Amino acid sequence: MTRARLIALSFLLFSTPAFAKLSTPERKIVAAADEGLDRDIALLEKLVAQNSGTRNVEGVRKVRDMVAPELQALGFSTRWVPMDAVGRAGHLIAMHEGKPGTTRMLLIGHLDTVFEPSSPFQAATREDDRMHGPGAGDDKGGIVVMLAALRAMKAAGTLRDANVDMVLTGDEEAVGEPVGTARADLIAAAKRADVALDFEGLIVIDGQDYGSIARRSAGEYTITAIGKTAHSSGIFSTQVGDGAVYELARIIDSFREQLPEPNLTFNIGLVAGGATTVLSPDEAEIEATGKTNIIPPIAIAKGDFRALNQEQIDRVKAKMEAIVAGHLSQTDARIVFKEGYPPMAPTPGNQALLDKLNAINANLGLSTMPALDPLKRGAGDIGFVAQYLDGLAGLGPSSSGDHTPEERVDLSSFPRQIKRAALLMTRLSQENTRH
Repeated sequence: MTRARLIALSFLLFSTPAFAKLSTPERKIVAAADEGLDRDIALLEKLVAQNSGTRNVEGVRKVRDMVAPELQALGFSTRWVPMDAVGRAGHLIAMHEGKPGTTRMLLIGHLDTVFEPSSPFQAATREDDRMHGPGAGDDKGGIVVMLAALRAMKAAGTLRDANVDMVLTGDEEAVGEPVGTARADLIAAAKRADVALDFEGLIVIDGQDYGSIARRSAGEYTITAIGKTAHSSGIFSTQVGDGAVYELARIIDSFREQLPEPNLTFNIGLVAGGATTVLSPDEAEIEATGKTNIIPPIAIAKGDFRALNQEQIDRVKAKMEAIVAGHLSQTDARIVFKEGYPPMAPTPGNQALLDKLNAINANLGLSTMPALDPLKRGAGDIGFVAQYLDGLAGLGPSSSGDHTPEERVDLSSFPRQIKRAALLMTRLSQENTRH
């Protein structure tokens, strides 16, 4: 966004009747957010240029080394929690102590990206009102919005009394295992906070900004089917049965027919069967051998499923297990579930946070943000804390092409997201704590 365009937009904002409802400190926040935009974009470019794929431990730490001083300059104490035990870099945790008895906010973001050093997608490139680069939106853009909002609060004097905890995970894109260890610090922070604010990307559909009060879970499963091997001429006979591949096909097709319900998606992403079938240690490949005249004794499929709340997860798992148990002749099968991201179910408390944000939108002359359909976005770290406190997601900038070499962040979304976040945090900081 050009400086002239920014000034023009700010002039229009300051002249609106709704803006008159902002307090003097809040007006200072709006001005500070606009004035710091060049610095914000420069920091974003620096962060994006540093590879921090989840398994690039040193790269994640280098991003930490860029972010931590920014927080310290704002009066935060910072500490690094290594995650060697789960094969990941670690988490940056920051704390700002404000006025006792007021709302404690937990800010959530992540330092890592899906792009490892082996990816050809590495550079940060400015393209007018876009920045093209790995993690430009997810989630380095979110970190920059978070920092910029806190700087605007400090400039206006509202950060001084704010109780803010921050957890920037180093493995959001591929959580380390065991998950309980990998997310212990995030959960501990949630248990002492009142609200969670997640700075992953803003969703914009047809020019309309949406607020995220729900995110679905993301879990994986592995199906292994076994059968008797023999010459293909014996297939479907009483003695040999139907074979492992047909048993696996039955299960997969039964899922397609019997599982669909609102807010649920399920997918098979990897499948193979044969005389030999071996799943790789990282579970990203299946090596199979066989011949067309051999009935395969083993077949394997891997998939994921996403649900809106724990009740739905439990119900769908039970239905999957029942389907798997209905074996074809002379076959057997099992399904193993892998722990993943819990859901952030929609709650009245989450909606109340969005209502507060929409009051700010009205004051800024921005459109009301409807609640986003949870089918429109994936799982995230806020799911790990949703059972403990109210939350709102999507406070980062808007972007497109996330998780692909076409990832581009919309720089024109930064000013409104910075203002929204800074004003929301300022108003929350003035409320009494629930603890």
